[in-house]
Amino acid sequence: MDNLNRVVGSISQPAKGKSASSKKMKWREIEQIRDKFQLEKELKIYEDSLEYMLEDF
Repeated sequence: MDNLNRVVGSISQPAKGKSASSKKMKWREIEQIRDKFQLEKELKIYEDSLEYMLEDF
């Protein structure tokens, strides 16, 4: 009976490792998306300047 109580108790408690690592993974995904948008902005600036240069020739 003691083993049964331990199993039931462990099932009812939330897993600490999963939620923490899940949150970290979500933040990493968010940071990757931010970096991607920042890179796209920077590339757009260079792309626009290159178009102006090509129009001159």
